[in-house]
Amino acid sequence: MDSSVLDTIVALSVLVFVVSSMLAMGFGLTIPQIIEPLRNWRLVLIALAINFVAVPALAYLIDLVLSLDESLFIGLILMATAAGAPFLPKLAQVAKGDMAYSVGLMVMLMVVTVLYMPIALPLLLEGVEVDAWAIASSLIFLMILPMAIGLFFKWRYEGVADTLEPLMGQISTFAIALMVVAGIIANWDSIVGLIGTRGIVAAAVLIVGGLAMGYLGGGSDAGKRSVLGLGTGQRNLSAALVVAGQNFSDDPDVLAFIIVAGMIGLIILMLGAGEFGRRVEVPESA
Repeated sequence: MDSSVLDTIVALSVLVFVVSSMLAMGFGLTIPQIIEPLRNWRLVLIALAINFVAVPALAYLIDLVLSLDESLFIGLILMATAAGAPFLPKLAQVAKGDMAYSVGLMVMLMVVTVLYMPIALPLLLEGVEVDAWAIASSLIFLMILPMAIGLFFKWRYEGVADTLEPLMGQISTFAIALMVVAGIIANWDSIVGLIGTRGIVAAAVLIVGGLAMGYLGGGSDAGKRSVLGLGTGQRNLSAALVVAGQNFSDDPDVLAFIIVAGMIGLIILMLGAGEFGRRVEVPESA
């Protein structure tokens, strides 16, 4: 299949997944349910510290050990500073975690990412200029707006929302499966090309390290612990790609690394979410 066709399939499947999953979350939750888990200020501060201090520090440590090429280091830093991925609610669903907390955490990390990247990246990467609106607009129109529409329907037309929620969930599941398969095929050369550069190792260590730090910092509640682990391991691919496109469009290795790392992360975290889900005790029916 032509690579341009595969790239189009990947782009469309990402768009469908993000919008449908955000609609599903809105149809299934209320605003108080989303806000309530974030009232735990200790957990909020831990989540912020891990995502915006510990993960970028881990990226620097990885580069110190592996001595990455400049393009791969740039891609790694872009991923490390971008949090709040739209895949988190789907991962939380697989892990049987706290769904309301997953949405609240995702929105919080998205908002902070928009404020954080324009400040942090010029300090971490010399010569980088970040358009905050370019990042914010993609997150607002593709994630926050669909979720707001879903929340409105849940409040005003609950019956319609309850009917549409499972449909949106099925669409998002199909879209993410299509995205993984098409993404692997479309980026196979890039995946193979990264094997000898230690790029795959760097991406895997960042993702697994984020997962471990989030999980260990998630407190005693198993549902929140798994969500924070998955939310820290899964970086915001959309925000990282926006910044890469603005600043490093002439370096295809940066974009390729982010795309491949995103695919690797999705596979690792889906497996991790499945393992968390199997560990959840299911009450016996009467």
